[in-house]
Amino acid sequence: MRATEFLAFEAALRGKRVFVTGHTGFTGSWACSWLAQIGVDICGFSLAPETSPSLWEELALQGSMQSIIGDICNREALNTAVLAFAPQVILHLAAQPLVRRSYREPFETFNTNVMGTLNVLEAARSVPGLEAIVCVTTDKVYENKEWPWPYRENDSLGGKDPYSASKSATEMVIQSYQYAFQTADGHALPVATARGGNIIGGGDWSEDRLVPDFVRAVASGSALTLRYPDATRPWQHVLALVQGYLMLAAKLMDSPKAAARSWNLGPADGRALTVRAVLESLSKTWTRPNLEYLDNPVKEAQLLALDSTLARDVLGWSPAWDVEETIERTAAWYRDFYVGEHGAAVITAAQISAWRDTLLERKHHPA
Repeated sequence: MRATEFLAFEAALRGKRVFVTGHTGFTGSWACSWLAQIGVDICGFSLAPETSPSLWEELALQGSMQSIIGDICNREALNTAVLAFAPQVILHLAAQPLVRRSYREPFETFNTNVMGTLNVLEAARSVPGLEAIVCVTTDKVYENKEWPWPYRENDSLGGKDPYSASKSATEMVIQSYQYAFQTADGHALPVATARGGNIIGGGDWSEDRLVPDFVRAVASGSALTLRYPDATRPWQHVLALVQGYLMLAAKLMDSPKAAARSWNLGPADGRALTVRAVLESLSKTWTRPNLEYLDNPVKEAQLLALDSTLARDVLGWSPAWDVEETIERTAAWYRDFYVGEHGAAVITAAQISAWRDTLLERKHHPA
């Protein structure tokens, strides 16, 4: 990493107080690692990690930030933490993000995703000097019509499974707060939503996700059961979305009226690879597990892609790696972690540095 040079959005955030919900999760851990590298004052609020291993514990970021273990559904605890830290920026990443779990736990899914977000926004309204709130939803907020072209931000929202429906409902809550409420300083609430596609990257050990399932199968020598191998998704590296969240926060700080809306964050070339294709690409860098196919009764959307023209044209968002390099880097992260030559902190820091260096190179030598 070029230690003395910062990208424009990093410079805008450097030295700011940033409150991160869901900091112990997969994306939250990557986000906090990046923020810590650029000199941000971070406070995280999240449940304890669910998995073992967990990226949060492996990165050992506790010395670089404040960490509060708590539930965003606990309004009083969340409000106390937010007011005590008095953030200038809030990154709201905490969620119940798993489709299959949402069928088993619909109440918990709606409670966390909708009411938890409502608690975050209510706490945010009381913070003086608040400059930006980025709420992460999902590409699955759209009414999926299984059509062949990408969804744009003004397409209809919907959701047939509890997870998708909860995120669509969350979008409606956020939209109402954009128009109806102000900050403690009397300004319109500077809140935007980021709708990202399926993310992959090192350090995810969640249940019912392709890459963690692949990793567990390879590490244990067991078979990998695939659901819907021909379903397509807009796969991208977790750093692509973290970059988008940070750029959106910086845009809100600079131009809140223009940025307070929804933003798609999807792959640069618009390609949506099948589950089968991603698996085969992962196997090229690490090991190919034995495969089993499951006729799964839990229905998920088969065809899904995003149009991210708005983020590219207005935010200048352009991820560093294409899907092939994303898959290769993801497999390499796990391979190196399990070989044991380097710990997660070293591998993660190196990948963030590589990502940033690519962006800096583009800055100096635009195409």
